[in-house]
Amino acid sequence: MKPTMETAAEENTEQRPERKVNSRAEMEIGRYHWMYPGSKNHQYHPVPTLGDRASPLSSPGCFECCIKCLGGVPYASLVATILCFSGVALFCGCGHVALAGTVALLEQHFSTNANDHALLSQVIQLMQYVIYGIASFFFLYGIILLAEGFYTTSAVKELHGEFKTTACGRCISGMFVCLTYVLGVAWLGVFGFSAVPVFMFYNIWSTCEVIKSPQTNGTAGVEQICVDVRQYGIVPWNAFPGRICGSALENICNTSEFYMSYHLFIVACAGAGATVIALIHFLMILSSNWAYLKDASKMQAYQDIKAKEEQELQDIQSRSKEQLNSYT
Repeated sequence: MKPTMETAAEENTEQRPERKVNSRAEMEIGRYHWMYPGSKNHQYHPVPTLGDRASPLSSPGCFECCIKCLGGVPYASLVATILCFSGVALFCGCGHVALAGTVALLEQHFSTNANDHALLSQVIQLMQYVIYGIASFFFLYGIILLAEGFYTTSAVKELHGEFKTTACGRCISGMFVCLTYVLGVAWLGVFGFSAVPVFMFYNIWSTCEVIKSPQTNGTAGVEQICVDVRQYGIVPWNAFPGRICGSALENICNTSEFYMSYHLFIVACAGAGATVIALIHFLMILSSNWAYLKDASKMQAYQDIKAKEEQELQDIQSRSKEQLNSYT
């Protein structure tokens, strides 16, 4: 059977190579080469446009890098860390020296027998060792909380790429919240305990001021004004002398050990209060950071699911287009 004319035309069309459609710029270059044959070996390099050139203003400079770095600093955690370090340093340093001065006052004036205040000396020595441990622990703990603040701030603000957090990181943040709460409650007790020696020294100082007042100075009633440290429970009732009256008490108040210990206990109490404020500040920061991480992780999971669904939809559409093209 002879093929028809239409079938032959189709076969010729299939066998004929496709002609490449040149652009106007290529046609002009070909015309130039036809007119000037010696220019075929010449290399043409496109001139870079203004958008292709590297502008010094487009690259990030030192100022932009500094602004980015300063944006990642957790200023709230930094202030809380400085306050915590200052409070712990004041409490530990002043408390250690004040305890040593208190032992010296007791041995010289209120309890001359070493066996009477042996237990108190052991307790004070133990408290001094505890102070060393507190200083070391809070120095490390403050650095860890500051590092956690840097991590959370960088993660929330996405300063170093995409937001990435794990369940382990959120659990660690929650653990820091609980631990800081426990430490804050413990430091409230330390703050109250540090006010006890301040109260005792204040009573002794106020008694000395009564002795020095013009109404009682030089009268016979001065010797009847006494201070008995046994009533505070720091030395037993059989301690000798345990009670100081009149001019002897005034001489104790004039010593440098008394004034030094009194003021150091005040500063130590203030340091304990500053530490409590710092821990409360840390607690608020950690709670807010944990909430930010939790919300950001949920948002990131939602975005990942949405991107996955969009990718699956695009794959389905591309497959459907391929099937339609195969049928046609």
